Amino acid sequence: METFEHILQQMDSISLAEMNSVKLMNRVDSKFPTNMETLLRMAPLWGRHFYVQENEGHRIAKYQSLYFDTPDAITYTMHHDRRLRRQKIRQRIYVDSHIAFLEIKNKKNTGRTKKKRIAIPLEQWGDLYSAQESADFIRERVWVTDRPLLPRLENAFHRVTLVNKAKTERITIDFGITFHNHVNGCDADVSDLVIIEVKQDGTLPSKFKDLLRDARVKKKGLSKYCLGMLLTDTPLKYNRFKSKVRYINKLTNKHYTIKTLEQ
Repeated sequence: METFEHILQQMDSISLAEMNSVKLMNRVDSKFPTNMETLLRMAPLWGRHFYVQENEGHRIAKYQSLYFDTPDAITYTMHHDRRLRRQKIRQRIYVDSHIAFLEIKNKKNTGRTKKKRIAIPLEQWGDLYSAQESADFIRERVWVTDRPLLPRLENAFHRVTLVNKAKTERITIDFGITFHNHVNGCDADVSDLVIIEVKQDGTLPSKFKDLLRDARVKKKGLSKYCLGMLLTDTPLKYNRFKSKVRYINKLTNKHYTIKTLEQ
């Protein structure tokens, strides 16, 4: 980690205020799972082409997310069943900044992801309905169900955010990922896994995708929520995701097991 931090410190930085022009709230996302060894090989190549986001002196940010779902896990199941139009509902804390949001992510049948969010007080963590603004936000924007949504899965991770110098794409790099299931108390640690996401508005060329191709990092859809559910929750549909868990095992040289299949 010290080597990675040193590399990031050598890069030009971009502030949160400057990031406003690169929000890409209506965007196309491409995910690339890899491991820390590959990430460290790639990192020295970033400085020429990318800024690294810095906030309050931090270039590696701490995030915490809490996903909400129905008792039968409808948002997870829609993803598993390849529904092109789907939603995820979560609260997210930016730990270093001590700010939190309630977010709804809408995946459209065009492949684009559009996110809507409102700021919430930290004391509202785990609660969607006691505050009128949040309750109205859920009522007006959640279409997957009219049943109450309950806390289902929490994750914590570190994130590095890069922006290309033309400010046409944003890259998030998540690592040190852990999960806690709010239904059964089960935990999972996939801290050796790295999930890189390239976020573009449109189909402009991507230097970062070129670097990923050179490093032989393959594009593969991978939802942190679905992965955490696979490793901590049962019973769930899982057949379509078995190959993803095998792929993660290969990347990290670990042996993660789908919770439903544990003996």
